[in-house]
Amino acid sequence: MEYAESFDNGPGGWYGWISNAAGPARLEVKDSCAISRSPWWIDYNHAPPGAGYMHLLYMLNTTPRASEHQREIEGTNHFALGGFPTDFTNARMTLRLKGEMKWKDTQLLLLCQGSVDGLTSGWLLTGQPIDVTEDWSEQTIECVPDLNQWTCLGVRHDRSDFYGELPFETILSDVNVDILLVLYPLTIAPMGSIGGDPHLLRPEKDYPVWRHALPEGFVFLDEVRIDFP
Repeated sequence: MEYAESFDNGPGGWYGWISNAAGPARLEVKDSCAISRSPWWIDYNHAPPGAGYMHLLYMLNTTPRASEHQREIEGTNHFALGGFPTDFTNARMTLRLKGEMKWKDTQLLLLCQGSVDGLTSGWLLTGQPIDVTEDWSEQTIECVPDLNQWTCLGVRHDRSDFYGELPFETILSDVNVDILLVLYPLTIAPMGSIGGDPHLLRPEKDYPVWRHALPEGFVFLDEVRIDFP
């Protein structure tokens, strides 16, 4: 079974993210490409003792969301409405993309998130980073059930009511929340003295940061294919 999105008729269910407070953002779609550009919001939901900070470039809900606003943002979600499986074990994802990036020691990675009894757990495929080049290329990654290739996001000190660590096999076999393409890890450089533990505070909300330490650039995503075994 193969899922394919070519963005010929809009975002096709994919969307960006503004912030915890403002929520989802409609992606720019031009010439059948979904475009993500910096500056990106700093996701601090998984600050230490979690795995750290990241930028959220592309997101796709794997099950339908009832919100009218969400539907207006993401358009027609061909994945959720197409009845595709949420078991990503050994699924192969192929991306056709290009762009220009100042990486700043970060990588573009797949993030899979699932929820059990109201607790959401995210796992990053850190063993298979996705390259972004100035010319078009196809990159293929595989969601292998090898724990050594994945990193659990964990949770910051005050979000354990929503996020946490659930068994890897449980999440990979039922990615019932969403999949994302993210930039991770981020270097957070506070601008001046902040008078507290930066991981207890929230970057760019509770204190300013030096943006030059963060990745910059843009990505054109032309096609996404997911082959399910």
